[in-house]
Amino acid sequence: MFSLWQAQQPLVLASGSASRAKILREARLPFETLSPEVDERALEEAVASGADRPSRIAAALAREKALEVSRRLPGRLVLGGDQLLALDDDIIHKASDLTAAHATLRRLSGHTHHLHCAACFVDDGKVAFETLSTARMTMHALSDDFITRYLETVGEDVLGSVGCYHIEGAGVHLFDRIAGDHWTIRGLPLLPLLAFLRESGYLCR
Repeated sequence: MFSLWQAQQPLVLASGSASRAKILREARLPFETLSPEVDERALEEAVASGADRPSRIAAALAREKALEVSRRLPGRLVLGGDQLLALDDDIIHKASDLTAAHATLRRLSGHTHHLHCAACFVDDGKVAFETLSTARMTMHALSDDFITRYLETVGEDVLGSVGCYHIEGAGVHLFDRIAGDHWTIRGLPLLPLLAFLRESGYLCR
């Protein structure tokens, strides 16, 4: 087990996200995964309207995912996360197939969207830490030919991302400007999480 980790058991990642798991592996944090059983659409619909609704939805989903897994694994340290893409007032969900991905990219083309990324840390059923960060992503105008070639290159792997891109890979070719944290864009606000883990004694300082 990684020597900086001070807890007796590994962290539990309450997510099926390959990207979040990869981030934790890169940070050398020991973890196990358990996918949460949460009705995301029902929770999303229950969040009241307002200018900050997308970020509130992301925070609520991260919290509920962590709490749901914590109820099944009492005594464990659980991390929940969620990322939500907002284009103006619309929330964009993951594409179901490459045809839908093409439509999503056509819609995002030439516009600025926001990625709202939340994390929630639960210790034995109690919320101990929550954080939220937002990245501002501006795509250049994409031709249909470009989108087709891009999707042929990346394949169905991008269907796991709300924006149909991985910024650490070929997805970088979609953008003119990016304002935001690297890990926020990938799906987990890592730096504030690590700061909390150090300050709380879960990681060696």
